[in-house]
Amino acid sequence: MKFKFGTLLFLFFLICVPIAILAGARAMAYIAKEVPSTEHLQAYTPNLVTRVYDKDRTLIAEFFVERRVLVPLSEMPPYLINAFLAIEDYNFFTHWGVCIRGITRAFVHNIRVRRVSQGGSTITQQLAKTLFLTPARTAIRKIEELIITIQIERDFTKEEIFQLYLNQINFGAGAWGVEAAARVYFGKNVSELTLAESALLAAIPRAPSRYNPFRHPAHAYRRRAVVLRRMRDVGFITEEQEREAREVPLPTERQIQRQPSGHYFVEYLRHMLINRYGFDKVHTQGLTVFTTLDLNAQIAAEAAMEEALNAFDESRAAFFERQNIENPPRVQGALIAMDVHTGAIRAMVGGRDFRETQFNRAVQARRQPGSVFKTFVYLAAIESGFTAATLLQDKPMVFVNERGNWDLVSRCLTHLEVLATQFEDQLDLVDTMRVWTPSNFGGRFRGPVTLRRALASSINTCAVETIMAVTPMRTISYARRLGIESPLTNTLSLALGASDVTLQEITSAFSVFPAGGVRTEPFMITRIIDSSGMVLEEHIPQEREVLNPQTSFIMTNLLRASVEAGSGARARGAGRPVAGKTGTTNNHTDVWFVGFSPELAAGVWVGYDDPAISLGDRQTGGVLAAPIWANFMRGALYGVPVQNFAEPENIDWAFIEPNSGLLALSRTPGAYLEAFIRGTAPTRYFNHAETTFVFELFTDDEEGF
Repeated sequence: MKFKFGTLLFLFFLICVPIAILAGARAMAYIAKEVPSTEHLQAYTPNLVTRVYDKDRTLIAEFFVERRVLVPLSEMPPYLINAFLAIEDYNFFTHWGVCIRGITRAFVHNIRVRRVSQGGSTITQQLAKTLFLTPARTAIRKIEELIITIQIERDFTKEEIFQLYLNQINFGAGAWGVEAAARVYFGKNVSELTLAESALLAAIPRAPSRYNPFRHPAHAYRRRAVVLRRMRDVGFITEEQEREAREVPLPTERQIQRQPSGHYFVEYLRHMLINRYGFDKVHTQGLTVFTTLDLNAQIAAEAAMEEALNAFDESRAAFFERQNIENPPRVQGALIAMDVHTGAIRAMVGGRDFRETQFNRAVQARRQPGSVFKTFVYLAAIESGFTAATLLQDKPMVFVNERGNWDLVSRCLTHLEVLATQFEDQLDLVDTMRVWTPSNFGGRFRGPVTLRRALASSINTCAVETIMAVTPMRTISYARRLGIESPLTNTLSLALGASDVTLQEITSAFSVFPAGGVRTEPFMITRIIDSSGMVLEEHIPQEREVLNPQTSFIMTNLLRASVEAGSGARARGAGRPVAGKTGTTNNHTDVWFVGFSPELAAGVWVGYDDPAISLGDRQTGGVLAAPIWANFMRGALYGVPVQNFAEPENIDWAFIEPNSGLLALSRTPGAYLEAFIRGTAPTRYFNHAETTFVFELFTDDEEGF
């Protein structure tokens, strides 16, 4: 029996079409099972930028994987919304997620030009691709996109979808979302965008690299013109508005500048945050971190350090040239400053160039502090009954190590004379491991001096005599009390700074004195808020009284003498009442100045990373570190009213004769006012007829090791 062709064709469709539909439905069902669920979008939070602020709420840094800041649709200007609608999806608010007309128009256009130059994807489809799918162009991926698009349209309002889209898309130049893009390209918030700026942002996402105005301004200009024309065609703007917007120049450089200063502070902070919250939370969850950094003080610190170290390198160039060293090392430095009353870290310089090395010498490096450590020796002495007027003996000292103990064998002869007369058969005269003779800078000895002068002029023999009297262990206990945590050796050489410490801990310890004996833990973070506004942490001051106010004031007064008439004289450049102590290590490899004003404590270290390299015989803490410290303090405290150190109760003042440490009349040559804890001042007056002391004024150029 013969069938007509039309009958056969009808039977074919009758049988095959249902089969095809069934197969397609099964394929769709199978693919749908593999499609990721959109349920998590209900609580979806894209990768956000963690923003870091200084103490005055100035943005200083951002941590991110994608630079992105969430902003609600209500804060976006109409120009921006209309620009995206016009160029990306004019019918967005009326279609059900897929625009058949748009797909057809794009298909016909692409056939005509024989390449893919237009896409028919709606905003919802683009969001689906961005959030859930890979860039691969396959039939299965297109089906997955369609399924996800329908799910998104079913579960979210148009406003929610549009807001997600505008906060999610990539604008190039490291910017994700419209808020970050507005800041990168125009240096403003998205709510402040003009028509021309909105049109440019709408132009970029199609091809962020190609339409980047910094790299390809011609392409960006033409693409922006397309957006503006489309906005006019659909009635969003007038022809005049289009013409005016096209004449607006494109941005030429990114507006979010690289972090100008505080790199070591920020990096130290970042590692601290990662240890507490983990890498992902710090870099993707949009935390807001308020810190203690004073940007003005930080800038002053970096300027003071860079100026001094550049000058030093220039002065050493000839020396290295004579040594035939082709690539001489650059000298390094570190500075840290903190509020004496709260412990808030206000400035931190960990080295000369963060790009060159991220090693933070302010908090990570341990180096010998030299004479800075004498401060703790004399603190222990004051607490043990010494006074600023106690007489010490600046005379030669010879120690011999017998069975592990250093024994003082002479205070009047040179060590060679002692060894020759008493130990000639027992000791090799060149065995420096068994003979120790503390020396003073310049090799001079002054005889009897007051404790005040011993500290101010940084006399080594007097420091050793004092630590012998109070014991190294008692000195260590006071250093620990003030916050020194580094290992300290129970030896007499501790008095001269033989144990390594960090700049941060010794600066923090010095801050106890102007704080009236109250120790506060140094800190960098005042508050952290998550992206929902919840406070994750807030600083609670950790204070502990470790000294009485009277001892603290006596120590402050003694350290003022080091600046006013001693080895730290160059710190007077701070231009206000300050106190501090110099330090210089053996062979001049490390130089220090640590000091404070009534408001701010700061420490400066200068040296080479290789401790075997000397800074030079003439370089001391007073010569190199103190001027840096003074320049920093002058800049950091600019505009801050000048204050004097507060005097507590139970302090007596008395005129002291400088060579005897006894009471003096005001008309006695060289007499000066000295502070004493009530009841500890000398009771005897100086009688010139009874003494053989030679009067000698302090000098400004004395420096201990």
